[in-house]
Amino acid sequence: MNPKHLLPLSSQELHDWALEKDQQDTLRSFRERFYHPQHNGKTLVYLCGNSLGLQPKSAREAIDRELTTWQNYGVEGWFEGEESWLGYHRYCQQSLAKIVGALPEEVCPMNHLTVNLHLMWTSFYQPTAQHYKVLTVAGDFPSDQYAIETHLKFRGYDPATALIEVAPRKGEYTVRTEDLLDAIRQNANELALVCMSGLHYYTGQVYDMEAIATLAHQYGIIVGFDLAHAAGNIPLRLHDWGVDFAVWCSYKYLNSGPGGVSGVFVHEKHHNASVQRLAGWWGYDEARRFEMTKGFVPMQGAAGWQLSTPNIMALAVHRASLAVFEEAGIENLRTKSVALTGFLEVMIQRLNQKAETEKIRLMTPSEPAQRGCQLSLLIDNEGKKVFDYLTAQGIIGDWREPNCIRLSPIPLYNCFEDVWKVGEALENYWNF
Repeated sequence: MNPKHLLPLSSQELHDWALEKDQQDTLRSFRERFYHPQHNGKTLVYLCGNSLGLQPKSAREAIDRELTTWQNYGVEGWFEGEESWLGYHRYCQQSLAKIVGALPEEVCPMNHLTVNLHLMWTSFYQPTAQHYKVLTVAGDFPSDQYAIETHLKFRGYDPATALIEVAPRKGEYTVRTEDLLDAIRQNANELALVCMSGLHYYTGQVYDMEAIATLAHQYGIIVGFDLAHAAGNIPLRLHDWGVDFAVWCSYKYLNSGPGGVSGVFVHEKHHNASVQRLAGWWGYDEARRFEMTKGFVPMQGAAGWQLSTPNIMALAVHRASLAVFEEAGIENLRTKSVALTGFLEVMIQRLNQKAETEKIRLMTPSEPAQRGCQLSLLIDNEGKKVFDYLTAQGIIGDWREPNCIRLSPIPLYNCFEDVWKVGEALENYWNF
C-alpha cells in the first residue's frame, strides 16, 4: 500500500484521515495491551520495536505465576503444579509454529540467538574437500558475520576465500534477488551452505527465502536463515519453503523482553537423521533424562538441540507475548503493517515534494513484499540532528551510523496517528 492520493492533502486532512483509519482498525484494541514509554507525563511515539519490543501488560502476571509456583513448590515445580516446568517449551510451540510457518515439533524456544546459530552451524555445516564454501549477504548483522568467520576458521578455512558475500550493485542499497540466485548457480560446485538473514537489519529488505531455498536445494546445498528481524514481523513459511534451519530472537518484534529467549527451527526432514550436534542434558530424551546415563539420546524434533535447564521466567514472558500474536493473527498484523509503512512512505514523499529535493532517501524497498515494518531513512549531513529532533519531540526511533534513521511502526501497538506525528515533526524540522 502506497496511498499516493494522500499527497495533496493538508496536514489537518491527513490527521483526520489517520484518525479515521485508527477508528476502522480491527486491531486497535491491542495497542492497550502494551505499556507505552512516558516522558514528562507524555506518551512517547515508540517506533523502535525493531530493536526492543514494548512490554505486554500480561508479562508481569506471567512471571508472577511462575514465582508463585517456585514459592509453593520449590524444586518440585519442575513436576508439580497446574503447569509444571519440565516441558515448558511445549507451551510455546503451537503459537511459535504459526508465526514462522512450521510444524510444532520443528520449533523450540531456547538459549540465545548466537548460541543457537553456533549450534545450527555445528550440525549443518559439513564441508567436504569439494563443497566447503558458504554464501551470505555482505554486511549482515555482526553476530552472523562473527559466527560464520569462526566456524570457517575452526574447520581450517580462510574466510577470505571460503566465504562468498553478495553485495548490492554500485549505487544501490539492497541486494537483487537475481544476484543472489546467480551467485548460488555460479558457485554451486563448491557451496556447502547458504546462511544469511531473512530480513536485513540495516536496510529492512526482505529476501526471497523461498526462491533461495528452492534453488540451493536443487544443488544439494543446505540453507539456513537468521530471522531476528523477520519473526513476528512478516509471515513465514519455513516448512513449506523447505528451509533446513533457522534461528531468531524474541525481544524485537516478538516483544518478549530484553535478552529474551531465542528460538530455532529444524525441518522435520532432519529429525530422524544422524545429525551431528553439540549435546546438552536438556536435549536428552525427556522420559529418560534423569537416569543420567552415558550416551546422548536426543528428544524428537527441534527440542533435541536444547542444552541447559531453561530460563522459566524468560519463557513465561515469551509465552505471554505469543498468546497476543495467537489472538491477533500474523496475517492480520501483516495487512496493517503494509498500510502503516505505506503511510509513512507517503509522509516522506510529501516532505520531499515540499522541499523540491530529496531531503530523505529510503534504503528500504518500496515494494511491500520486499520489506516488513521497518523503513530505513537516509539523511545526508544532518541526519543525527534530525534524529535528535525527533527524540526531543517524543518520537523514539533508532540511529545507525553514518546517516540512517530506522523507524518501525509495529501493527500490534502503533497507530496511523503515530505515523502522522512523524511526518508532522519532520516537516516542522525543515519549517514547511
